Amino acid sequence: MEDAATSGQTEGAPESLEVQSAAGQGGALVEFTPSPGGLSLVSPYHACRVGDPLDLVGLAQQVQKADEFIRANATNKLTVIAEQIQYLQEQARKVLEDARRDANLHHVACNIVKTPGHIYYLYKRESGQQYFSIISPKEWGTSCPHDFLGAYKLQHDLSWAPYEEIEEQDAQISIMDKLLSQQVTLPHPLNPTSRD
Repeated sequence: MEDAATSGQTEGAPESLEVQSAAGQGGALVEFTPSPGGLSLVSPYHACRVGDPLDLVGLAQQVQKADEFIRANATNKLTVIAEQIQYLQEQARKVLEDARRDANLHHVACNIVKTPGHIYYLYKRESGQQYFSIISPKEWGTSCPHDFLGAYKLQHDLSWAPYEEIEEQDAQISIMDKLLSQQVTLPHPLNPTSRD
């Protein structure tokens, strides 16, 4: 065995000058084998070759393309979020306007107890005072004593629905009522632990 190490031969393969110089210092290098033990671990072509300059250009192009796709993807997602934010801002603005209108209408003069589900007619006197009445402009006819400002339905949540929106809101409420009543009448699933 010592003879093999000192002669510079390992398993019958000739050594390079580097191996010989290392062997001369009291050690030996293991020879390069593309498939040690008969198993190919990596491709010697890809592991040992000097890189092709075109591969670096291709890699840079791939990285640049990935950056562009990531930027475009992020821009698309941010655009959707920005649209949702604008929609929510518009909804918040409408909620605040409706709340302000409802509060103002609740402070309008009225000589009757307001009941949810009824329509009330808003008038304005010459003095500037606004008041609610249960008499519509049609019922007044030509003898309506004050300026008619609008009609509102007092909803059950004590919000006010303008006359133009009453049918739409009533339709939405009836749909919700149907959904809620159907949910109650849905059959309950069988208990999986029960045995027949």
